[in-house]
Amino acid sequence: MTQQRVFQLSGTCNQYPWGKKGGESLAATLCAATPGTDFKIEDDKNYSELWFGDYNDFPGRKLDTGELLSDVIARNKEQLLGRKVVERFDAQLPYLPKILSIAKALPLQLHPNKELASKLHAKDPESFTDPNHKPEIAVALSKFEIFAGFKPLHEVAPVFDLQPLRQFNPQKSDNWTNATLKDVTRSLLKADLETVKNVQMALSKIPKVEYGEAAYILDLLPRLQDQYGPEDAGSLVALLCMNYLAFNAGDAVFIPADGIHAYLSGDIVECMARSNNVLNVGFCPPADRNNADIFADTLTFAAHSKADVTLTSQKCTKSKNGNTVVYRPPMSEFDMLKVDLGAGEKEEITESEGPGVLIVTSGSGVMQADGSEFQLERGYIYFVGPEIPVKWESRAGLQIHMAVI
Repeated sequence: MTQQRVFQLSGTCNQYPWGKKGGESLAATLCAATPGTDFKIEDDKNYSELWFGDYNDFPGRKLDTGELLSDVIARNKEQLLGRKVVERFDAQLPYLPKILSIAKALPLQLHPNKELASKLHAKDPESFTDPNHKPEIAVALSKFEIFAGFKPLHEVAPVFDLQPLRQFNPQKSDNWTNATLKDVTRSLLKADLETVKNVQMALSKIPKVEYGEAAYILDLLPRLQDQYGPEDAGSLVALLCMNYLAFNAGDAVFIPADGIHAYLSGDIVECMARSNNVLNVGFCPPADRNNADIFADTLTFAAHSKADVTLTSQKCTKSKNGNTVVYRPPMSEFDMLKVDLGAGEKEEITESEGPGVLIVTSGSGVMQADGSEFQLERGYIYFVGPEIPVKWESRAGLQIHMAVI
């Protein structure tokens, strides 16, 4: 029997506490839209992520047979992955796509680089399930709030002249370096719970005018305390040291390996290198936090502004009709395409060297690929093999996000 090179997938929806409730979760509603599955949304449960790659934690499956996508690929590597992926990316899908629906802050985290990931995987394979790095992008589907990267030093340092923070301030504000910021971050994360609580309470009583440009801290602090309590040091690191950013639908961010971040709210399409490794140090119970010293030693300081983490879309050269943009992160594993069609509009994308995985994020239409026609509805997910051009036609509007090699 000849292996299909284009086929529909079902995904897996997980239930972390930071996810949105019931039908408010886009991840859940898109998951439930896939026909022929037994997934049902329950109003009292939090639904956080829809995964639809071949990673085994929350795997995608071939819809018509129920087989794991990883098993289907393993039997047909050359045909479904293409020579480039087989030779360069260990003969497996090199990216992991997801939909996230975020009601409250995710853990304050970073993803270790390849060197550290390999060491952590060898030492603790249950907690660090692969030896790979995990740089990632997030494309907003709604208003999206995030803490990402560090603020410029000249914005961070003056805040630590406030009386409650002087205990963490090693030197005058005009002498700060990235090393200073690393030490301060480490000290905040290692502070005992009572100290963190006292500092947060003291900060909440300081007049806004004393914060200068950082006055937004007083707006966000009660919100974070309501979510995780006043003893969580993640609130201090995020508010005092990191960029707070708000994006609209279609905006995107890039988080490098070793880049500090915490998603705060919104719905996004996320895609990353094939990994699920993470170091968490805040916005989670103390028992779930990783070693603060390892975290601080691993931090990178490439991002010091909004511009450093914003990923701007570009005109897609694979597009025949000009209705597609591409988000191109500075890494080799994947690009992300976003297709937007009005009623009755068409688009055609030239073939790629490796496989693509797409999800319909809104609308409906039809897709022609590999000699067959496929129905497209909101929430439908498809795998498209290498060297296959694709045509889409909208009925009453259509939006598609597609990870490609």
